[in-house]
Amino acid sequence: MTESLETKIFRFQVEEEYHRKRLDEFLFDKFPFLSRIYLKKLVRDGKCQVNGQIEDRGHVLRKDDFIEIEIEWREDFLTHPEPMNLEILHENEDFLVVNKPGGMLVHPTLGVRSGTLLNGLAYHLNKNSNGIFIRAGLVHRLDKETSGLLIVAKNKKAHRILSSTFQHRLVEKKYFALVEGIVLEDKGTIEAPIGKYEDLRQWSVKPDGKMAITSFQTVRRFADKTLLELEPLTGRTNQIRIHLSHIGHPIIGDEKYGGKKFNRLCLHAYKLSFSYKGQHFVFQTEIPEDFCI
Repeated sequence: MTESLETKIFRFQVEEEYHRKRLDEFLFDKFPFLSRIYLKKLVRDGKCQVNGQIEDRGHVLRKDDFIEIEIEWREDFLTHPEPMNLEILHENEDFLVVNKPGGMLVHPTLGVRSGTLLNGLAYHLNKNSNGIFIRAGLVHRLDKETSGLLIVAKNKKAHRILSSTFQHRLVEKKYFALVEGIVLEDKGTIEAPIGKYEDLRQWSVKPDGKMAITSFQTVRRFADKTLLELEPLTGRTNQIRIHLSHIGHPIIGDEKYGGKKFNRLCLHAYKLSFSYKGQHFVFQTEIPEDFCI
């Protein structure tokens, strides 16, 4: 049976944290449970207005702009709570840090409504909520295939502060990656711009793309592979995966970017370091056992 649709209009006033941000970035944050393709289509079809004017998705917002968007709404757009065995490293009244498994979507999509991290967090945050539904606020994301640490805000104020911390690049994020071949350098920096060619459906190194920088250190060399610690100094889509493929050392399991088939993508966000309300936090995990090293 087809889920009945109801047209709903959502209205927002742009907060300080989104000043000079793109319209599509704003919508992605406000509707994390909707696919980005769907949101882009709404903008393209004129279903979204900024200060009463239809704008394209790249429109740069200013504080106090008024945004109105029309969505054909289904109740299953909401994130339904599901009990899960989540590995939560830290939790306080404002945020939590969770270790996401590889192969798990962060949030539901139009095609996948259950089994995501947000489904599990919706259950975790509300099992003792006394009837007040608490929504998990994503501050950043990881690809489905990538495992590792994520910060999740538990209220609007925390989300605003933490989002600003990320946007101003005040968070240290480090990853482990198991790559094909022997990396000879003990440490180095990969600088290669990233963009998207019109005839390709994925991001790649592109001479006129946006600047992208990744630093790395070699942790351990094996007979035919290398364990690296990496820090993305910019925040491009699939940056680490693209950069490692570009230098001839694709991540094991990353078939999308030239890696050999494996039981998982061997990329893990193992460390987060940041300050919040005057306190410095450092969280880290071990190398996942299913890297098989």
